[in-house]
Amino acid sequence: MNDRPDRYRPPTTRRLAAGLVTLLTGSLLAAPALHAQPAERRDAAPRDAFYWLNEQNKASLLMLVEEKIVSRDLAATIAGALRQVIADGDRPGAVRSRDYLVVEADMIKIGGPEVSRLHSGRSRQDLGQTSTRLLLRDAFLTTYAQFLDARATLLAMAEKHPHAILPFYTHGVQAQPTSLGHYLGGYLQAMSRSSDRYQQAWARLNLSPLGGAAGGTSSFPVNRARLAELLGFDGILVNSFDAGQIANQDNGVELSTVAASGALTVSMLAADLTMQYADPHPWFQLTEGSQTGVSSIMPQKRNPIGLEQLHLTTSTVTGQAVTYLIQANNVMSGMGDYKGDQPLQVVRLLGRMYRDFDTMLGAFAFSPERALQEVNNDYSMTTELADILQRDADVPFRVGHHFASDIVTYGRTHQLKPAEIPYEVAQTLYVDAWKAFGRETARLPLTEAQFRRALSGENMVASAKPVGGPQRSEVTRMLAAERARVQADREWLAATRRALDAAAAQRDAGVAGLLTGR
Repeated sequence: MNDRPDRYRPPTTRRLAAGLVTLLTGSLLAAPALHAQPAERRDAAPRDAFYWLNEQNKASLLMLVEEKIVSRDLAATIAGALRQVIADGDRPGAVRSRDYLVVEADMIKIGGPEVSRLHSGRSRQDLGQTSTRLLLRDAFLTTYAQFLDARATLLAMAEKHPHAILPFYTHGVQAQPTSLGHYLGGYLQAMSRSSDRYQQAWARLNLSPLGGAAGGTSSFPVNRARLAELLGFDGILVNSFDAGQIANQDNGVELSTVAASGALTVSMLAADLTMQYADPHPWFQLTEGSQTGVSSIMPQKRNPIGLEQLHLTTSTVTGQAVTYLIQANNVMSGMGDYKGDQPLQVVRLLGRMYRDFDTMLGAFAFSPERALQEVNNDYSMTTELADILQRDADVPFRVGHHFASDIVTYGRTHQLKPAEIPYEVAQTLYVDAWKAFGRETARLPLTEAQFRRALSGENMVASAKPVGGPQRSEVTRMLAAERARVQADREWLAATRRALDAAAAQRDAGVAGLLTGR
């Protein structure tokens, strides 16, 4: 028994997962490309509710034989009927019901009423809750792969011009210069937090309710841990009432909430790009093609339709997440209000959002020259001017700040760029700044070369010292850490999928063995 009372993890599952992680770590660490895994799985049969209902039937059948609840002879008959029902459902245009009673009726037509013993110790309640988790599990892994692709594209964008200088903004106004690697690295770090939340949500999603029946289990010796193992779950939701009537809501809320959190990070970057894209000479430019659209009347327009679509999708993810919170609120346990597929739609839409984000990023071109020009056209470096005076000439910060502010006022009043401020004017403004603090005589303790350098974006970025700043060494270190993290998350995804594939193979082999042994 696991040391956490609310979670039971079959030892065989732990051993399987550990072995797979070891195998995958050795093979995947050698892969340099971060887009190594396909975003979507390609399965022969549709992984819909009909598919997962019958995968549960396979797992239940194997468990019932192992626990001697049904005989091997009857199990072979059930396996044959089940195989025929699945084959019939795979035919083009066939009805693929998600209702167990419909599937059971089809099995009875093939194998007789004895095959209904497959349902021993089960209810449509726990089958439904398990199907919900299995469908969410598939959607989650597809979305997570799309998330990793978008992250890798953003990282490549940051690594292409990591030390290029550009402005960032607070209150919508140019604040300080930074570097592209530092700026995009901030969003990458936020996406790493999203990854943490997704994997933590997966740990609670990938727990099995099966075997809890309608909420009170049954008098049959159903081995719930074995059912979980056969379906690739990491453990079970121990309390059967929780498994059938509470956890579905809790799980839907968690997935919807973390999806909204991930969407909000992307929407913030999209808002940054939209504001900057409106500049007549933007430094982030969408290349003409599928991501841009032309006006029917204005020939000069290149509308950022890809960016607009991303805005719409991020808003829709957040809106649908909130809808589920309202839908599930103030509902007594056991009702159907919170047992719908709204969280599934949110997770799928989140994947579409990351796909759109990835596509849009691939069409963005960054102009380092234009970004640096924007920095040097304004006065966002004057913080460093005040810092230099304090650090190198022992000038009180407030005096230096007053002087730097006067430099800004003078330059903007005379329509001058920072590099165009006359050195003589700077000397006079420095004297005036000290007079405001009661000193009548003062001399600017910077040479003209030092003064000019203090007002350059390159100098301010290079002068940063604390950990996490935009200086070259820190940007290089942080981007390398993000690259390692993306790779580690790729490995987590690959190991998770391999474990699920191994469970599927175990189910198929077990059913095949029953048929062979007839």
